[in-house]
Amino acid sequence: MRTFLRARWLKTIPGRIRAAVAAALAVLIVMLVVLSVAIGNARDGVKTIGHDAGPQVVATGSLFFSLSNMDAQVANVLLIGRQHDLGIGYDESLRRYEQRRAEAGQAAVQAAQLAGDDSNMQATVREVIDGLGRYERLVGEAMLLDKQSNHAAGQVPKQVVDTYNQASELMRLELLPKAYNLTLDSGATVRQSYESKRSDVNSGRLWLAITGGLLLAVLILTQLYLAATFRRLVNPALALATAVTFILVAVGIGMLSAQGSHIKKAKEDGFDSILALSRARAISHSAFADEARYLLDPSRADTYEQTYLDKSQSVLFIDPKTQPANLETYYARLPAVLSTYDPARDRGVFLGFFGEEADRVRPGVEMSALVSTLGAYRKVIDDDRRMRALATGGKPDEALKLRMGRDTGAIKDFDDYDTALMRLNEAHQGAFDRAIKDADGGLSGWTVIPVAGAVVIAVLILAGARPRLAEFR
Repeated sequence: MRTFLRARWLKTIPGRIRAAVAAALAVLIVMLVVLSVAIGNARDGVKTIGHDAGPQVVATGSLFFSLSNMDAQVANVLLIGRQHDLGIGYDESLRRYEQRRAEAGQAAVQAAQLAGDDSNMQATVREVIDGLGRYERLVGEAMLLDKQSNHAAGQVPKQVVDTYNQASELMRLELLPKAYNLTLDSGATVRQSYESKRSDVNSGRLWLAITGGLLLAVLILTQLYLAATFRRLVNPALALATAVTFILVAVGIGMLSAQGSHIKKAKEDGFDSILALSRARAISHSAFADEARYLLDPSRADTYEQTYLDKSQSVLFIDPKTQPANLETYYARLPAVLSTYDPARDRGVFLGFFGEEADRVRPGVEMSALVSTLGAYRKVIDDDRRMRALATGGKPDEALKLRMGRDTGAIKDFDDYDTALMRLNEAHQGAFDRAIKDADGGLSGWTVIPVAGAVVIAVLILAGARPRLAEFR
């Protein structure tokens, strides 16, 4: 024991060889732990963004959209009255309502499943489902009263309007905020996981380089010591161990770098835009419903006009500068800004969800889709301007015809806008899916590779040292 404590064993050649082997194996174990932890962090990040919270955001975004569109279709049905061929028609409006109703139910169930053990999210989903049942009962009552009244298009009886307002307020003040909060919570989870796991992966890559470099240094020094001591140029086993170590470290660093890049692409090129555009779509549908509510209930016209402006500004915010912050200013400023906007050059020209998209859009399909979406959005806003001008100018029938127009009116233009917006969203969804697929593929086999590589290196180290130690027996 005293000999060991005095390190006399290091004064002998076998002792030095054993010390070098022990040092190499110790560093190898540390390197294996570092690599395994880094791989685990990468896998957790991909799982959260690509398979858990990411899809949860899509599900809750679908819930928010379906709820918004349900209420829009109800307003259309009530506006049509007995003129069933107005606009897209009574049957088509009712079909869309039923479709969104089914989609909302499916999205709520999916959100509940994806919520897992999150009790707060589970409770919120249950509240949305319960509230949806109350909303449907009120809508059913409003539609029954509407059918019984057999009113002319646009001339909705007060009893019908009052019942619908109860349903609409339940939707706007309770269901939609809760659905929106679900999306925000899921989005926050993704952002937190992204920042944490990407930082951990980058740190793991650095520590892998450090421990790998240290192991290479130990192996090279051991090789040099053996060459000088035993007058042999190369120890084949140690040389092979050095080569395997270099390959494992280099490939590991490359894999972790690729994983960091995949996670970044999934988050920044895919998820962020998908989240922003899903909100923009849902709020756009809600704003479009405000047009119908504006015609449905003239007593609340000022309220619906203001909410339309607020929602439009959240989708695409235009600085009114020195002008009043009202719809008239928005009508005037929007075409002025968009007519000179160049997505390849301009940044920060406008804000809102489309402003976020414009700041990160990439050349090619995404940029082309954004230009198409902005052009379609401009037409939607112009239709709103024309509709309100007709309504306030004593031409409510013409305003209704424009709002409900099937082939040339506001519904067609809004559907074109919605289609363009979905194409833009699909471009980002494709980028997201590709990044997650690449990340999953890049991690394939890395449960076994580090351990197998470490075992091979350890065996080669021992194989390289054993013959030299045997010479002293």
